[in-house]
Amino acid sequence: MQLQDEAGELSAVELVDAEAEAPLLIICDHASNRIPPHMGRLGLPPAELGRHIAWDIGAASVCRRLVCRLGATAVMSTVSRLVIDCNRPPGHPTSICSVSDGTTVPGNQDLSSAEVASRTRRYFRPYHEAIRTQLNRLEKGGDTAMLVAIHSFTPVLGGQARPWEVGILWNRDPRLALPLIDALRADCGYNVGDNEPYSGRNSNYTVDLHGDAYGRPHVSIEIRQDQISDEAGAQYWGDLLAELLACRLADPTGRRRRLFPPVVGRLAG
Repeated sequence: MQLQDEAGELSAVELVDAEAEAPLLIICDHASNRIPPHMGRLGLPPAELGRHIAWDIGAASVCRRLVCRLGATAVMSTVSRLVIDCNRPPGHPTSICSVSDGTTVPGNQDLSSAEVASRTRRYFRPYHEAIRTQLNRLEKGGDTAMLVAIHSFTPVLGGQARPWEVGILWNRDPRLALPLIDALRADCGYNVGDNEPYSGRNSNYTVDLHGDAYGRPHVSIEIRQDQISDEAGAQYWGDLLAELLACRLADPTGRRRRLFPPVVGRLAG
């Protein structure tokens, strides 16, 4: 669901299945490459907005598939990370990038404090407020919700190839991370990055804020973009991750439940 704000602009947040009951919230900090019209594409040509500097390619499609398979709710940002990065605290050096992966962003040069505050108010805060609201809704009955963030990463960055098909980012809470790493390696045969290509110990702001601070099981999942750059790939990874996450959900009696048959085929080549 996408709503309009008081100025008639598309909302900063998209809620998918906002009344779902599974004790799991899926979030996507970098779901969109949209630049609000009044920002004039931040001075960038369309080709640059299709790159990873503007969004996490394929991540939103994976989220939608997870929602479908798990009966969960998703909260997704609807503006580009170049407008403001919802996975960085306001004031962080990369909260609003003036240069990203070698590309200068004209519309982010020499921003006034008023413009930074406006972006924070219009795009950053509503996203995080939606996450808080949904987690509180899911926990109204006393259960603890799981929090799963979906991201994607480039196969090559700075001339360095990244061999992992998927990375699991975590810090102090191993409850979701370690079972996922074990299953993706042992059962699926993937090259899995344990806090690679980024470390959850220093770049996991959203799940730390809404998960770690409240004792909720949480994890960030990074999928290499060549794996999910088309709908078939995104659907496959959504199905695979849904199967693995379903095994971490419990029914009211405490027994683990399997929601659908195991995913088969399309293992890493």
